[in-house]
Amino acid sequence: MRLVLLAAVAFAVSPAVSAQQLTYQPTNPAFGGSPLNYGWLVQSAQLQNSFDDADDNRFRRDPLADFEQSLQRQILNQLSRELISNRFGDLDLTQPGTFDLGDFQIEVIPGIDGVSIRIFNLLTGEETIVTVPNGF
Repeated sequence: MRLVLLAAVAFAVSPAVSAQQLTYQPTNPAFGGSPLNYGWLVQSAQLQNSFDDADDNRFRRDPLADFEQSLQRQILNQLSRELISNRFGDLDLTQPGTFDLGDFQIEVIPGIDGVSIRIFNLLTGEETIVTVPNGF
């Protein structure tokens, strides 16, 4: 009984409690927020931007540099063809063979799917196999 009486007195003496309804107000003006927030949002985004405009230049290609690289590739390809022709003569990749080039041993292994070229480093024991598929 005392407990009930104590609860009734506490309820009668406590101050009135009130509540309010919370409403969402967007910040971004594009989504219904105040247009006055636009400057603050742009400034905040620019401060957080870690990208530099100079990085965009890496995606632009220079035609002169492309021409230079293409020319270098063509010269190196021609040079490598001449070196192979001088070193091996008419190289027939349809026939198996082994070639010793300094610290490397190159083995040509023709197969049904194409030609496998095994490059073996005599110093380190590392081995690389390159498979050139047959043309269709």
